[in-house]
Amino acid sequence: MGVARLRNKVLVVIGGTSGLGWAASRAFVREGARVIVVGRDAAKVKAAVSELGKSGAGFAADASNPQTAARAIEVALKRFGGFHGLYHVAGGSGRRKGDGPLHELTDEGWAHTLDLNLTSLFCSNRAAAQQFLKLKSGGSVLNMSSVLGFSPSPRYFATHAYAAAKAAVIGLTTSAAAHYASQRIRFNAIAPALVATPMSERAQNDRKILKFIRTKQPLDGGRIGKPEDLDAAAVFFMSDESRFVTGQVLTVDGGWCVSEGQYE
Repeated sequence: MGVARLRNKVLVVIGGTSGLGWAASRAFVREGARVIVVGRDAAKVKAAVSELGKSGAGFAADASNPQTAARAIEVALKRFGGFHGLYHVAGGSGRRKGDGPLHELTDEGWAHTLDLNLTSLFCSNRAAAQQFLKLKSGGSVLNMSSVLGFSPSPRYFATHAYAAAKAAVIGLTTSAAAHYASQRIRFNAIAPALVATPMSERAQNDRKILKFIRTKQPLDGGRIGKPEDLDAAAVFFMSDESRFVTGQVLTVDGGWCVSEGQYE
C-alpha cells in the first residue's frame, strides 16, 4: 500500500459538496487529508460531512460572501490544527439569469454570473493568501477555470459572461502566482471541458450536444467527463509533488482544445 499523498494536509474546498468539488473532497480524504467542505445546501453539507467521517467538517454558506472562506479557514485551524491548501470549485451557469451571447446578455446575467464565478473566487483566494502570509508556511491554491475561458464553442456554449469570468480566473491565478512565489504560496488552475455535474444538465439531456461532444471530446470513446476525471490533478496540486509548480493552467478536457467538433 502506497504512502498517502496528502497525509497531514488540512484543505478547504469551497463548493465541496457536489459535482467536481465533492469528488475532489473524497479523493483528498482517501489520500490522507482532512477537509473542510463548504456548500450552499445545508442538507448536502450534512451528508458530505457524515460520509467523510472524522476527516471532514463543513458548513453551509454562500461562497460570494467575503466572510465564507475566511470562516472555513478558521474552522480548519481550530478543528484540525492547520491550513495547507484551498481548492475553489464554487461557480455555475448564469444562463437562467440572462447570460448568453453578448447582444442578448442582460445586466442581471452579467452581474450574477461574475459574482458566482469570479467574485466568490476572489474572496476565497484573498482569504487564503492572507492566512498563508500570516502563517509564513506557504501553501497551495487551486482554482476552477474552464476551457470556455480560452477555447470557445459558439453554437452550444455561447455564455459570454461565464467565459469572461473563467478567463479572468486564469488572469488572477497567474498574477497571484507571480506575486507570491517568493513566499512559497502557489496558485494554479484546472480548466475542464464538459463534465457531468448538476450545472451541465442542459447539455447532458440534449441529443445534438451529446453528438457534438463525441467529436469535440474524442478521448475515451467521446464522452462527457466525469467529476472523478479531475481528481488526480487536484490531488497533485494540493500535494507536495507540485511544490515546484505555480502559475499553471492544466486543461482536463478529453481533447476539446485540439478537436474541431462536428455539427449535424
